[in-house]
Amino acid sequence: MQPDLRPDPTAPSLEDEVTLLQRVSQRDRRAFELLYRVYYRRLTRFLEQMTRRPQLVEEIVDDTMLVVWRKAGTFNGASRVSTWIFAIAYRKALKALRRGAEPTRVPWDGEPTSGEGPETELIERESRNRVRRALTDLSTEQRAVVELTYYHGYAYREIAQIVRCPVDTVKTRMFHARRKLKALLDGRREERS
Repeated sequence: MQPDLRPDPTAPSLEDEVTLLQRVSQRDRRAFELLYRVYYRRLTRFLEQMTRRPQLVEEIVDDTMLVVWRKAGTFNGASRVSTWIFAIAYRKALKALRRGAEPTRVPWDGEPTSGEGPETELIERESRNRVRRALTDLSTEQRAVVELTYYHGYAYREIAQIVRCPVDTVKTRMFHARRKLKALLDGRREERS
């Protein structure tokens, strides 16, 4: 489970994001549109994995960005802009999940492969599918911690800010998530044998 932490060459720098947010607080629509484009894919991926309810994701992204539009002036710089935005998305997702039924399972849509040949590609795809299926068996809180750590590159301290809990709680959730994933993946490997 290696995250793609390569910087997006078209993404604004951390300083630029703060500047964008300041412009948004002054109701600059162009700055908001740029910030929306920068965060749309990242938030969508996070929310798809966290909620497992594709029909809610677009609504939660829009609700999140509406809060960003309305509350941009309240950003105090105590965290990165991305931490602040992901915290809003996390709370909006939890609220949406409380309103609805249990999350539904979503089939994995594929990721880029290493391109080392069809056999290697198939093995990699099966492996990623097993991990994705196993992730659906985690609690929402555990899935959020795993997603934020491995797919978005956040440190535990930042995750604690996003999910509004102590760092030790994040560590505990990760510990239990890893243990459960290991058991699930080992069990599924045995089922296939």
